[in-house]
This record gives sequence, C-alpha cells and structure tokens, in this order.
Amino acid sequence: MTAQPLQLFDTYERKLRRFKPLEGNTVRIYACGPTVYNYAHIGNLRTYIFEDLLRRVLEFNGFEVQLVMNITDVGHLTSDADSGDDKMELGAKRMGMTAWDLAALYTQAFQEDLERLNIKPPHIWCKATDHIDEQIEFVQDLERKGYTYQTTDGVYFDSQKLDSYGYLARLDVEGLREGARVEPGARRFVTDFALWKFSAPEDARQMEWDSPWGRGFPGWHIECSAMSAKYLGDFFDIHCGGEDHIPIHHTNEIAQTEASRGTRLANFWMHGYFLQLDSAKMSKSTGDFLTLSKLPENGIDPLVYRYFCMTAHYRTQMSFSWESLKASQTALNRLYQAAFDWGEPGDVLEDFVERFLKEINDDLNFPRALAVVWDLVRADAAPGDKKATLLALEPLLGLNIKAWQPKKTEVPAEILAMVEARQQARASKNFEESDRLRGEVEALGYQIEDTREGPKVTAVA
Repeated sequence: MTAQPLQLFDTYERKLRRFKPLEGNTVRIYACGPTVYNYAHIGNLRTYIFEDLLRRVLEFNGFEVQLVMNITDVGHLTSDADSGDDKMELGAKRMGMTAWDLAALYTQAFQEDLERLNIKPPHIWCKATDHIDEQIEFVQDLERKGYTYQTTDGVYFDSQKLDSYGYLARLDVEGLREGARVEPGARRFVTDFALWKFSAPEDARQMEWDSPWGRGFPGWHIECSAMSAKYLGDFFDIHCGGEDHIPIHHTNEIAQTEASRGTRLANFWMHGYFLQLDSAKMSKSTGDFLTLSKLPENGIDPLVYRYFCMTAHYRTQMSFSWESLKASQTALNRLYQAAFDWGEPGDVLEDFVERFLKEINDDLNFPRALAVVWDLVRADAAPGDKKATLLALEPLLGLNIKAWQPKKTEVPAEILAMVEARQQARASKNFEESDRLRGEVEALGYQIEDTREGPKVTAVA
C-alpha cells in the first residue's frame, strides 16, 4: 500500500502543513476539555468527535499518541474576557449543591457522553483545582519576567509588552488600542487578561486559595498553559479546541507561554467548527441546548450523531436538524446491515484502504472518506472481502460495526396466525384473500417477505 503523507491545517500559520512529530514517533496532544458547570450540549461534543478522529488518524498512520485533556472546574467566568461571575459558583447556586459536587456530577456526565460516542478517553485527565500550585508558579515566573501588574481585583497579564500578541487570531491590536476604554482600577488594556483573581470580601466563594498576591483563584487561561507544560513540555505537537477559543482563550495561552517559556506552546493549532441550529451557534446560553441524552429519547443512537458529524469537514460550519440526523440514521443502518449480511470476512481490498487513507490524510477529510466507504458497499467484489475491508477501516470510523446485530423483534401470535392464514390462502390460490391478509398485517406495522424458506415477518422500522 502506498503511504499517503498526513497533512493538517494549522490555525497559527493559516495553511495546510505536512505533519511530523517533534520527537521520535510520539505525538503529544493537549485538548481543551469542558467547563463542568452543566451538561455538554451536542455542539460541544462535535469538537470532541473531531479530536477523536484526529487521534485515530494519527494512530492509523503508525504514531503513538499521548493525549491530555483538562477539566475546568474553577476560574472560567461568565464572560470569556474575565468579567462576570465564576460559572462553577453560579452552577452550584443553581443546583443547590457544592461546587465540588457539581464538578463531579458534570465531569462524570461528560465522560459518559464520550463513552456513548465511542470517543477514546485521554491518557491523562487533569483538573484545574488539582494544579493550583503549578498555576501559581507559572504566574510567579511571568511576574519575575515583567509581564504582570496588579489591580484591585487581581493580577493581570500585560499584553502590550508582547509584540506578537494576537497573532493566532490575527487581532487588530492597534485598532483595539484606538477604541479601547478601560475602567479605572481594572485592567489597563482591553486585551489584558487575569492570571489570578482576588476573592471579593463580600463573596462567600467555595473555591479559593492562598497565593503570594492574596486569597483568590486562578484565571481560566493560566490553567491550560500550566497543565500542558507539566504533562507535555513547553512545546508539544498539537493543541486542539473549538473555534470559539481562537480569539481569546488560545490567544492568551500562547501569550503566557511565549512570555514564560519562549514558545507558541504547540507546533500545530487545530480547531473544530460550530454546530449551527436555526442559523445560530448552539450554546448553553440560548434556548437551543440539546444534550446527547435527548437523542435516544427520540429513537436516535448516539453513534448516529458520530456518523452525522463525519459527513461534514471539521473546519466547516454544520447545520443541525432532526431530518438530517435521521438521514444519517438511515445511512448508518444501511451500512450496519450490509456489513452484517456480508458474513465472514475474507481478504482486505487494499485499493479501498489506500483510497480511504488518502482522504483522511488530507486534513481529516472524512466526508470524502465516507464516499469511499459507500463505493465499497456498491463494489462488485466478494462479500467477505468487502467485510474484511470495512473492518480494517473500523479503527478510523469508530462506529462499532463488528458488534452490530439486527434487532430481534417478537412477532405477536395474532400476526403469525394471519401470516399462516395467508399461506393457506395462497396454497388454495385464493389470491384475493391472500392480498387482504397481507394488507391487514402491514396495517398493524409488520411486513411479509416471501422467501424460499417461507414467509419472513419483520416489524416496519
């Protein structure tokens, strides 16, 4: 099989680049995990499906992956620009529980969502609250190097001291400077961001710690720089997240790490794009909050959503509708049934594997790769060979194809009696009665297929 070089789109450089690990054969990846103040909505989960596909493609190409994902359980304010209340504190008040219990509840729910979507878990989970010391040390290093200042409400990063600030998002810093208005006593410039926030005397915070600057809690951005450095080093292969992280969170992660460690944190920056619902971004702050658990309630297996996400490129906006999701359900069921009907696997058709690999190695182009899968389904080849080929691609698809079994439906005795009466009518050449009985069976939600072995009765899906 001809090797197809892997190309990935780097948001930092705004171009496709051939991927090669920084060291040996190991690919070190940091993925921004959830802020666990509520359930993840399916728009969030699209990003994690993209990251899982990236991991599977890397592994299929023979690389050893080391994936780290954080859990944000403190420091993420209601505004990504360091204003408002802490999302965890607000969530705890909403639910009438401690912030610690809230974090445990929604962390477990998120991990269960990943499992239902057949997303491989990271090799390391790291919680912000377990790494307070590392974050304080990181801020102290920035302070020693002259990149911080203190206000009445916290310690801030002085973004104007970094000439490259905002490069990831191509921010117009000069334009922001001309139009900036900052309240007295707060941060000096609109793009400065909190490294450590002080606890207000009047607030009864559940999550706060002592620091060299006063009692408080870390800013959202510092946690990722500190934890990724601890587990992956100061410069690693790939940093992933949603497109909403580009202008603020990831921009600030890069700024901190450039100032402290002299690197842009990751060699590749990769971002998954939004899921759109009614032409708007799907978010928890709107009414369009659809969790994965709602899908089975509507007769949709979570793996259908995984397949649905693969039908669009990860760097394109994707529109959600129940109609499009049910179309994916029909397609996936067809694929399952075809693979089941092919029986025992034979020999792998290497040309199809090579075609599939060519598409996924072109910046994870799973829509075109799925087209190759359907070419395989329609191919004039031995069923066993098609089965072996599809199973060879299953580690990339993650759809549990091998485990699928058709649903066994218990046909009621009254339906079986009508089918038997129809058989007798057919034997007597009473076709009018036979047709009438078939119609009654179909009206009750079953269909009859006449085979050499006799009638086959199944429930209508």
